[in-house]
Amino acid sequence: MNAQTSVVHLTGVSRLYPGHPPVRALDGVSLSIEPGEMVGIVGPSGSGKSTMLNILGTLDRADSGVVRIDGHDVAELADRQLSALRAWRIGFVFQQFFLSPGVSALDNVADGLLYTGMSLRKRRSQARTTLEHVELGDRTHHKPHELSGGQRQRVAVARALAGRPSLLLADEPTGALDSTSGAAVIKLLHELHDAGTTIVVITHDHDVAKELPRQIHILDGKIESDERARQP
Repeated sequence: MNAQTSVVHLTGVSRLYPGHPPVRALDGVSLSIEPGEMVGIVGPSGSGKSTMLNILGTLDRADSGVVRIDGHDVAELADRQLSALRAWRIGFVFQQFFLSPGVSALDNVADGLLYTGMSLRKRRSQARTTLEHVELGDRTHHKPHELSGGQRQRVAVARALAGRPSLLLADEPTGALDSTSGAAVIKLLHELHDAGTTIVVITHDHDVAKELPRQIHILDGKIESDERARQP
């Protein structure tokens, strides 16, 4: 595995939070995720999943080890460069949709491109294309309260994808949904994976995890196992 060509490449990454006693949220984690992979980071509450998400999304910095995202050594980047990396290379989908109330689906997605420097016209054009991609082309002018939970999560996915990121991070993407809507969102993520998107799903739900081609189980800040599903 080549650190320069991997979308994610961690070597000996640790993160320690001060306290009495201090909490070692990540403890010497090494892993690589290649372009086009779909990976689940799986573990119970307190296992280190959220810290892993923050490290992969460059929202937090490791205390030791090397973190490379899309070939960039995160430790060598200034805050402004990290913001640019997040804007252009990383898409986020959270359990809560974080859509702006009273704002159309189109502009909720377009607003996700604010930090790219695109004009409003170009942002809206790209947002419309992405909403069509997640099968919401007929809901572009609907506001969040006019959409179902599953549709709102699709808008959130579209917002994450609008910048055409190298890496899509989905944090418990079905956690706020009923089983039917959750299954539809997981199906959408699989379709995006089939189209070449690199996806990391952070979850404690083993039913969600077992549907993913690769599962990395984490406990007490360490990788317990890294398994790939057998090809049929």
